[in-house]
Amino acid sequence: MTTTDEVTELIDSVLADRELDYSRATDTQFVVDLPGEKKLKTSTMLTVGNHGVRIEAFVCRKPDENFEGVYRYLLRRNRRLYGVHYTIDKIGDIYLVGKMSTHAVTGDEIDRILGQVLEAADGDFNVLLELGFAESIRREWAWRVSRGESLNNLKAFEHLVNGRPDDGPASWVQPADRADDGDRD
Repeated sequence: MTTTDEVTELIDSVLADRELDYSRATDTQFVVDLPGEKKLKTSTMLTVGNHGVRIEAFVCRKPDENFEGVYRYLLRRNRRLYGVHYTIDKIGDIYLVGKMSTHAVTGDEIDRILGQVLEAADGDFNVLLELGFAESIRREWAWRVSRGESLNNLKAFEHLVNGRPDDGPASWVQPADRADDGDRD
């Protein structure tokens, strides 16, 4: 039987060995900052309990618009995730959450789970922004243009402004939502 102390020591050792940026919020709680490309950082909390480890990562705030499209995307995406799944909190912010049984906690499994969190949060980030914040992005683009401000971090969404709605990262999502794609995981 693995104890809470043993699991905590293992997680601490794995995070240090992998040279991940992390801190200890409490004796049994780790906050790991996973670096990304689209989402610059995903803070992930690992909480060791009596029977396992809880994983929780904030992904995105509550969408401003198109709630149905965003939530449909998240539910469909859950089909392909390993060890974590998308959920929302009571105000609608989007998280990845999961649990690992105490006996399943190994260095390889911690790598797998953190890798899945990073792949999902970073890989889905622009899609979620496009689906849930398109109008805000258009307004921000116009404001920056009017002031001569940089558009560098909005370049991924240029298609939203230039009238090419089928060019963006969310364009591949919508056809699959309308028909059964035959994929059964």
